[in-house]
Amino acid sequence: MAKLPPFPGTSGRRDWKTAVDAIRKLLANGDDTTQVFRIMRALNVGNAPTNYARLIANEQGGRIAYDRVELAQRFSDPAFVASFAPGTVGAAYRDFLETTGYSADGLVEVSKLEPSEDDLAHPYAWFGRRVRDTHDIWHVLTGYKADESMGEACLVAFSYAQVGGLGWAFIGGAAALKSIKVTGSGLFAKAVWEGYRHGRKAKWISGEDYLTLLHEPMAAARARLNIAEPVLYKHAQQVLGPAMASYLSDRRDDAAGAAAVPVAEQIAA
Repeated sequence: MAKLPPFPGTSGRRDWKTAVDAIRKLLANGDDTTQVFRIMRALNVGNAPTNYARLIANEQGGRIAYDRVELAQRFSDPAFVASFAPGTVGAAYRDFLETTGYSADGLVEVSKLEPSEDDLAHPYAWFGRRVRDTHDIWHVLTGYKADESMGEACLVAFSYAQVGGLGWAFIGGAAALKSIKVTGSGLFAKAVWEGYRHGRKAKWISGEDYLTLLHEPMAAARARLNIAEPVLYKHAQQVLGPAMASYLSDRRDDAAGAAAVPVAEQIAA
């Protein structure tokens, strides 16, 4: 695979001081989404050139890169979101947006809480936005809930296996390790490890044409992409219950067992 130059103006060094400070804050309050983006920017050094090279080496990736569609703009168009037939990936994504209250443009705003190169007219920045803007579609495809700490941690591990970037591993690993102490069980951690293994086995989803994928029947898309059923994750959900599955969130269940309140979208490109 071709080796591309680094992002212009970057040092190529990881900022561990910022990453450690951010992970401490994130583990203290899983709803503090800003810390996720700080970690990603501090540790995902060199990740963009690697993934962009992989994209343009893909059979359809050259066209996707040439078209350079800004997916957040498309996903924020109500008419576009309403256009998908029942049973498709796009219909499931539409249901996801309606039930969670999340939105593509809302995720963009969260990612801009700190200055970054995200808006630059550069192929690497565009690819980063592409990963960010499709994160919720990955939630839909994998079955990992976005309104729960464990679901986010599992998808973070899945994402690390798919696109690399030490920031993903740092967040997923830290959440899994803390879960053992907080929940008194290894179920959360095992579910996260399952997410990583499933990400390794699945087809490289970042090379997909999402505007086509969204029209594909959900079952067919999961089979084609080799996305496995998250068995350990679902088992951990049942055993731990909503409160422990969202132990990172300040808004998890109270002791009386009230319904869980969705946490913020804890992701980054």
